[in-house]
Amino acid sequence: MHFYEPKDGHRLAYDPFKAIVAPRPIGWISTLDAEGRPNLAPYSFFNAMCSRPPMVAFSSEGPKDSPRNAEATGEFVFNLSTLPLARQMNATSAMVEPGVDEFALAGLTAAPCRLVKAPRVAESPAALECRVLQVLRLEDLDGGDTGQIVVLGQVVGVHLDERFLKDGYFDTAAAQALARCGYRDFAAVTEVFALLRPEEAAAAAK
Repeated sequence: MHFYEPKDGHRLAYDPFKAIVAPRPIGWISTLDAEGRPNLAPYSFFNAMCSRPPMVAFSSEGPKDSPRNAEATGEFVFNLSTLPLARQMNATSAMVEPGVDEFALAGLTAAPCRLVKAPRVAESPAALECRVLQVLRLEDLDGGDTGQIVVLGQVVGVHLDERFLKDGYFDTAAAQALARCGYRDFAAVTEVFALLRPEEAAAAAK
C-alpha cells in the first residue's frame, strides 16, 4: 500500500487526490457580473450540501469570475453538464478576459431564469437557480490562506426538461450526466442501479 502525507508530496508522476475523490459532479456555473454581463464556467469541486432546503456549493482556486460575480450579485445558477454538451462545457473552461461571453463562445443559448437575474444554459436538461448563503475563504491547519473560495447557495428554483422525467423520477442515465474523475478524465452516467437500505430490504422481504 502506497502511503504519503500530502505535506511531504505524493512521490508519483501525478497527484492522485482528485482521482481518488471521484467521480465528482461538474459545477457548470452561470453568473452575471456587476455590469450585467454573463459568465459561464465549469468547476470540478462542486456538490449538493443539503436537501431541506436544497443547497449546493462550488469551490474555486482563487478569485475567478464565478465566485466574484456570485459574491457581488448574491446569486448563481448551476447547469447540469451532460455528455451531449461535453465539448461546449469544456469550451467554457477557456481562460478569457473578464466580460467575455462564454455562452456565445461555446455556441450556447442563455435562457432567462425565473427568480434570479443570472441566465441558465437553455440546452442543459436541468438547472438550479441559487441565492448565495455564504462565501468562505478556506484556511489550512496552520491558519494559512489556501486561496480557495467556496460559494454556498440555496436553491430557489429548479428547471427540468420534461423529456427526462419518467414516472416521477429525473432520469440521470437518460440525461447522461457528466462527472470529473481527476487528471483530464471524465465519465458519463449511462446506466444506474438501485440498492435498498438494510431496513428497506428487510421490510420488502416480509
